[in-house]
Amino acid sequence: MKKYVSIDIGGTAMKYGLIDADGAIQCRAEMSTEAYKGGPSILEKTIKITEQFCQAQDIAGICISTAGMVDTKKGLIVHAAPLIPEYTGTRFKETLERHFQIPCAVENDVNCAGLCEYLSGAGSGCDPMLMLTIGTGIGGCMITGGHVFHGFSYSACEVGYMHMRGSDFQTLGSASTLTKKTALRKQEPEENWNGYQIFEQAKQGDPVCIQAIDEMTDVLGLGIANICYVLNPEIVVLGGGIMAQEAYLRDKIQKAVEFYAIGNPVLRTRIAFAKHKNDAGMLGAFYHFKNSR
Repeated sequence: MKKYVSIDIGGTAMKYGLIDADGAIQCRAEMSTEAYKGGPSILEKTIKITEQFCQAQDIAGICISTAGMVDTKKGLIVHAAPLIPEYTGTRFKETLERHFQIPCAVENDVNCAGLCEYLSGAGSGCDPMLMLTIGTGIGGCMITGGHVFHGFSYSACEVGYMHMRGSDFQTLGSASTLTKKTALRKQEPEENWNGYQIFEQAKQGDPVCIQAIDEMTDVLGLGIANICYVLNPEIVVLGGGIMAQEAYLRDKIQKAVEFYAIGNPVLRTRIAFAKHKNDAGMLGAFYHFKNSR
């Protein structure tokens, strides 16, 4: 059976593994991205990971999920945040195909997560589907007719930058803001807190943590409602590490969406939580590769 190298490049970690033709992950591992070293370092890490698998397996393709805006036809990064210096312009497809003589496909990480949830996850059978990932920022992906909607310049659904309440969606509603806000109100260093701790304290009745979560879910409800007015998806799938707190968040987010939903179209949109979690990037990169053949 054919095997595929799949690499999910995030700002903190690079997750990678081997996937068979049926979409089953055969093995997985991860390493630090060391984003501060920049695009050339990440490209070199990608080459070394692929070399390891090629030495032991007959590899049929290289599948890459990555942060940044991606020209999927050319397989290059057209724009990246300062978190990864010299990443804009990185030519994954051209470089890897020349080096290994194996086809390569590259897609944005949120789009990969969305494609994964659409094809075999929480959004299966729903069309159109909106995927939102809530983490350091907020990312979006719209899938309709089985395909990611990229927009004119590969920047469709960059919803984190959506203006809101004198700021923007991700500045007000991301998981990183939740941590910063809680630490500030507790008058403690930010490194003393993370999302898991905040939710555990909230479950025990901590009023500061409860308020910070409620403010986050209110922002998410407003953002989701506004996006749904424009796109009218059948389902909104919520992903990102913080969405592992589904039991605590589900009713709060649903009520917030309903509060801001004026009219039938938004109320008919279903809210769901991502199924594939940490594997979404790798699997989505594989699905994108198969769809691009």
